[in-house]
Amino acid sequence: MSVNPELRKLDIDIPSQPQALVQLSLLLAEEDINLPALAALIEADMALAASVMKAVNSSLYGLQGRVQSVRQAITYLGMNQVAAITFEMGLRAAFPPAPELDPLWERAAQRGVLMAQLATRLSLDAWAAHSAGLFEECGKAVLFRHAPDHYRSMLRATIDDADLVTLEHAGFGVSHDALGAALCESWGLGAAAVASVRFHVQAQRTLALPEQPARRAICALSVLAKVIGVAPELLDEVIDTLAAQTDLDPSLMRRAARLALEHLASAAAHGRH
Repeated sequence: MSVNPELRKLDIDIPSQPQALVQLSLLLAEEDINLPALAALIEADMALAASVMKAVNSSLYGLQGRVQSVRQAITYLGMNQVAAITFEMGLRAAFPPAPELDPLWERAAQRGVLMAQLATRLSLDAWAAHSAGLFEECGKAVLFRHAPDHYRSMLRATIDDADLVTLEHAGFGVSHDALGAALCESWGLGAAAVASVRFHVQAQRTLALPEQPARRAICALSVLAKVIGVAPELLDEVIDTLAAQTDLDPSLMRRAARLALEHLASAAAHGRH
């Protein structure tokens, strides 16, 4: 997909989708997905396969025992989960490594898994939810690559994304949420995931979801994931506000949020041992 011409005028380069992820997207689009071909595609890129295996064996997924191959990972976690992890590693590889970006990628991995779990429990599109969570902050990586020294100063000068987007607009004429949505579009993500990335800062600050009803649910999960991570005591109030703007059942949202909190606590405990 093409990038918004207005963004092109700013001379900020949006990285193209890695070829391995292009091929992965084509495989996932097939009606009958070839699981051996999926595993072979990931294993053909040694660096990508190693990154996927490291992620699969992290405490985030809580598997019993060590997974030894991509095919084994697909057996334990499922095709969509492994594909999502592959997208995560491919996204990271599209940007040069930098210590300032490490916390971003860590948050992205946790948020993607959390949003996918919430989506599954609420009968929403888990793939779209995982993608939205994974790509939510990717616009920051775009700006960091474009002007590392300038953007490093911005990151140090702000404590939340609402303040950050103000500085980004002043310094670059665009904010990371818009750039992230543009990257999502150019990489072929679905409209609901793109909208969640585009509106996540506004939604998390105001609890107001996108105008299009079909694009609200995944964005609601972004807000829910944020609250679960930083202010779980506000969950009941936030869930009521989000449910009023969507077709989501507040009681199911509370159950999904509670299970997510339990999973995070279990993963944290597992990581300490």
